[in-house]
Amino acid sequence: MRDSLRLPLIVACGLFIENMDSTVIATALPAIAGDLRVDPIALKLALTSYLVGLAVFIPISGWVADRVGAQTTFATSVGVFMLGSICCAASSSLEAFVASRFLQGIGGAMMVPVGRLVLMRSIPKSELVAALNYLAMPALIGPVIGPPIGGFITTYFHWRWIFLINIPICVFGMWLAVRFIPNLRERDLPQFDALGFTLSGFGLSAAMLGLATFWEHMLSPPASAACLAVGLAALFAYGRHARRTEHPLLDLRLFRLPTFRAGVIGGAWFRAGQGSVPFLLPMMLQIPFGLTPLQSGLLTFAAAVGALFMKTLTTAILSRWGFRIVMTVNAIAASVALAAFGLFSPTTPHVVILTVLLLSGCLRSLQFTSLNAISFAEVSPREMSQATSLMSVGQQLSMSLGVTIGAYALQAAVWLSPEQGLHIEDFRMAFLVVAAVAMTSAVYFWKLAPTAGAELAPPKKMLTDTEHGVASQP
Repeated sequence: MRDSLRLPLIVACGLFIENMDSTVIATALPAIAGDLRVDPIALKLALTSYLVGLAVFIPISGWVADRVGAQTTFATSVGVFMLGSICCAASSSLEAFVASRFLQGIGGAMMVPVGRLVLMRSIPKSELVAALNYLAMPALIGPVIGPPIGGFITTYFHWRWIFLINIPICVFGMWLAVRFIPNLRERDLPQFDALGFTLSGFGLSAAMLGLATFWEHMLSPPASAACLAVGLAALFAYGRHARRTEHPLLDLRLFRLPTFRAGVIGGAWFRAGQGSVPFLLPMMLQIPFGLTPLQSGLLTFAAAVGALFMKTLTTAILSRWGFRIVMTVNAIAASVALAAFGLFSPTTPHVVILTVLLLSGCLRSLQFTSLNAISFAEVSPREMSQATSLMSVGQQLSMSLGVTIGAYALQAAVWLSPEQGLHIEDFRMAFLVVAAVAMTSAVYFWKLAPTAGAELAPPKKMLTDTEHGVASQP
């Protein structure tokens, strides 16, 4: 088998593991909460810890691969992800499960960027497009089959098997990596920004831990407040450090570019709203609606099907109306579709639910693709690596924040309700809140110049709606 086919398929193996895991777990959250004997809302920490793990370690993945070798880094990252999966399956408490998910995030943060780096440096440019197409396949397929598979395993077996099935796939992936991936290194590396990594990594982890645990989940309110304060102080210190460093870990000066600023900051508002869906929707379908995990998964996968379909239309839509109009109008439309989730009831025909989810997936896919493209419109080739890292960090953090916002909105609705437990009305309020957050992004996109993104050539430069190998959430 030629390298132009073999290497993309090996990297795609790691990407498939990551995508499957991130979509499968969402369907199993209510069952995991019951088994661990915790409030289902507390399981937001299982989603946010994984995303924070990605955000902290993505920026150093390229440097580590150049330092110790791409083969070594890729195989080790798959091993770390497998170890995290084993720890998740063995977890008997919320604290252990959250820590295991963070460990998975560390492995996931290294897998996909390093895999792409291997392709860029090993495949002839004439074969690169075909190689990247192979790489994109699991990112598209994973979100479609993930929810039904997760639902099937949780309904007929046990949720722990969701993580145990990763073991043979990871072992096979590591063998392929050692056997076929070249151990590429770079000799002339810039000095590693150790202080920047310490400040940003500790700051992001502590701040998100404090924010996500504030409602007496895992930590007491004073401890959560202390984590949040210390984390924000570390992030402020990193901001000062980055301005004085020649090669900062994350170059915040990129925010001077209007399109990059709109893509990352405006995109953060949109992703924060939409990022709550994997947490809220399966829980609503299973707890107040009474559906099994399998029935829930067979409904929620429709959003991923919509994302696949929209890929055939995105280029034509952007070429016809331009980025500013498309992103502004679509942000509003996607937010309205998100709010409509709160109108579902146990008596709503499943065909109606599937239709709304399909439409929502189309709109969300169009927005993610547009955001990924417009963010790089003004970025120079020299700044591309830094821009990619900073944007990836922003994506993971905004989705983590979205899960937290959705959980807090749901918790507030429960607290205000005279009845105990989770009810349909609680989810209606939560979906309305996160939809309002997502709609806020339209303000950022409307402020763009009418010609913003005109210099992009969509067929050549436009990215997919897969974010750092983490597919758009269902």
